[in-house]
Order: sequence, then structure tokens, then C-alpha cells
Amino acid sequence: MDSDSPLETPDEIEDDLESLKSALEAAEQGAATARDAQLRALAELENVRKRAQRDIESAQRFALERFATELLGVRDSLELAGQNAATADAQSLAAGQQATLQLLAKAFDKFSIQRIDPVGAPFDPALHEAVMVQESATAPPDSVLKVLQSGYQLNGRLLRPARVVVAKAPANGA
Repeated sequence: MDSDSPLETPDEIEDDLESLKSALEAAEQGAATARDAQLRALAELENVRKRAQRDIESAQRFALERFATELLGVRDSLELAGQNAATADAQSLAAGQQATLQLLAKAFDKFSIQRIDPVGAPFDPALHEAVMVQESATAPPDSVLKVLQSGYQLNGRLLRPARVVVAKAPANGA
């Protein structure tokens, strides 16, 4: 055959075939390496997800631990008052009750629980629950006249609305 012939010789075909086999082996090795890296990354991601889930569960389980520890002193004080109620006079019981309330107030302060006591403030349905409306000549209409039950917020989030009596203008001629 002459050199102008478009057909390849068996040696050239053999060389091309070997070259293709080498390229295929290299590609297969690259694919295997990439697959191995992908599997390792997926396993690591799954481990991180499981670790995060365990951390979240632990945080939820023990989130109240510090607060509960603070309340133990309040409980101890109440138990002591109950044990001594029969023998104590009214003045010492009142003093013990004040001390217990102070312990509770400290625990609330420590954990950012604020009392909502809105006497005289405008009625806010986001923070207050109107239990009744009462006529008042001294308080502005739609203001809180009396608090029946204090409300509480935890870090600005409402735990319980304040139950209030809302003022309204007196009826004409009354």
C-alpha cells in the first residue's frame, strides 16, 4: 500500500487501540477515585447530620437545667414554709413568702423573664387579654385600669398575656 492510502495499517490500529485502552483505564481510575471521594463526602455529611441531631436533642433535653436548678431554692423555701406553717406566726409566714418571691424574682431576672404589669398603659392586644371593660372618669379610654393576672415575656416573646380590666369613657348623664 502506498502512503496516500486512507486505511490504517494493523500496527497503527494496534497503537490506536492501546492508546484508547490506556485512556479508558485512566478514565475508569479517575471515575473510581471520584466515586470514592463522593462516598466519603456523603458519609462525612451523614456523620455531621447525626452529630448535629444528637446535639439538638441534648440541648432540648437539658435546656431547662439551669432554670430548674434556680427553682430548687424556691421549692425548698416553699417546703420549709409548709413544714412550719402550723407553728409559725403570720408575720414570719409573710416574711418567708416575701423571701420566696424574691428568690423567684431573681431566677426570673437571671433568665430574662419579665413581668407585664401595664396599669395605666394603653391596651395592647398583643400583650394583654381584656377580661372586662369598666367605666372610668379618671383613666383614659382604652387604657389598662387594673391587672387581674400579670403577664410574662421571655426574651421579648410572650409567655402569657396580662389579664386586664380596660377603661372606657363613662356613659353620658351617669
